[in-house]
Amino acid sequence: MSPKDASSGGKSGAVGAFTPARIAVIAIAILAIVFIFENTRQVKIRLLIPEVSMPLYLALLAMFVVGVLCGGYFFRRRAK
Repeated sequence: MSPKDASSGGKSGAVGAFTPARIAVIAIAILAIVFIFENTRQVKIRLLIPEVSMPLYLALLAMFVVGVLCGGYFFRRRAK
């Protein structure tokens, strides 16, 4: 019997997947998405030199995606 089999304790994979930490992360992600799409006004954004005018939700959504990608990268690097 492998250590993975012995440590499962009879829990199914789906029930064990929803830990309090994962539920909290999902709730925060949902709140962030709601916040992003509530801010729809046009804003001017300066990225180093160019200045662009775009809806605020697109800028917030882009930063959310960048944050998720960076978090996923660093989590995977730490887990290995």
